[in-house]
Amino acid sequence: MPRAARSPSSARRALWAAALGWGLDGFDFYLYVYALPGIIASFALSRAAGGLLATETLVASAIGGIVMGALADRIGRRRAMMISIAWYALFTFLCGFAQSYVQLSALRTLEGFGFGGEWAIGAVLASEWVSSARRGRDLGWVQSAWAVGWLAANIAFQLVAVTMHGASTWRVLFFLGALPALAVLYIRRAVEDPPVYVATKRLPFRACIEQLFGGRMLARTTLATLLAVGVQSGYYALFTWMPSYLSAQRHLSSLATGGYLYALIAGSFTGYVTAGAINDALGRRRGFVLFSVCSALIVPLYLTLLKEDWELVPAGFLLGYFALGIFSGFGPYFSELFSSGVRATALGFCYNVGRGVAGAAPYLVGLLSSRAPIGASMIAIAVSAYAIAILAALALPETRGTALDAPSPLA
Repeated sequence: MPRAARSPSSARRALWAAALGWGLDGFDFYLYVYALPGIIASFALSRAAGGLLATETLVASAIGGIVMGALADRIGRRRAMMISIAWYALFTFLCGFAQSYVQLSALRTLEGFGFGGEWAIGAVLASEWVSSARRGRDLGWVQSAWAVGWLAANIAFQLVAVTMHGASTWRVLFFLGALPALAVLYIRRAVEDPPVYVATKRLPFRACIEQLFGGRMLARTTLATLLAVGVQSGYYALFTWMPSYLSAQRHLSSLATGGYLYALIAGSFTGYVTAGAINDALGRRRGFVLFSVCSALIVPLYLTLLKEDWELVPAGFLLGYFALGIFSGFGPYFSELFSSGVRATALGFCYNVGRGVAGAAPYLVGLLSSRAPIGASMIAIAVSAYAIAILAALALPETRGTALDAPSPLA
């Protein structure tokens, strides 16, 4: 019996580690979102060029997610997670020194490589430690750490905006991106690989790829990737540009923008936690369909139909609840769709190729906003994306209750 199986607190520490890594992922991502208006001003960029920076990061994250996921199947979940976090923390910090758009573009691309791996590894680590009966709820709590990271980035942004002025403000935000590296110390000391992974025969990378793209698994891998494309395209179309929308179309100040974002953050935290329980109760597929439909309905309400600024608060809570709560389903669902020997590789591929394709969404919004209001541009991309997510979820099998040491259903 592996030592990890004899430790009663190992699962709890793994959940904390996954939550810590995911929360710091959120902190890192939103530092860029809040820095974006300053970057555009400093380098005299168009919105399309600013959106392209986000696109480059997300495309690089697709490559990094595949590589880091495969690495986690080779060297273990714990060690791969440490490498991923240290990598993206380093390059986020270095972004603060960029002296040109080209330099910043290169550093953001390198940052994306490490950023892409953390979610897949953390989701697998947590999924393999928890029971099938509570997997949705436990991973919902892990996913809620993204909202905590967003909250921390929002507070950091407001503090920097109040205390600093001028072109250097966005650089300070990137310097704060070094903080996630501290998580490596906790993971190194406290976290163990799950027993189901320890007992799994290591497959060569070629064998993993053959499993994922061979026979009946090809359709599953493709549909899971399309689900990730749809959900994440909707998310990045909305939240990469949300501060810009609030300032450019709603004419709110930087400080006021941060205040309205608290409603979105509160909704997202509530959505993450309760969506896990909903996924356990209704099933994975129904959870994705429900949250996608509600997100598609609320997006135009929030972006075009509200006349008074105060209305953004309750509507923002609902938008955050559905558009971000939907992410709680990915960890349990994707872990249950694939077997242990290829699980991290599969999650790294499906989620991060989805994120890479979704990286086009910020660019498309920026491009469309040169001809239409930014809010209308966000709606066009986001609603189309949620339609893709609904179709993919309906075509995938239900996996609720699957034990991760058993074969995944191919129904």
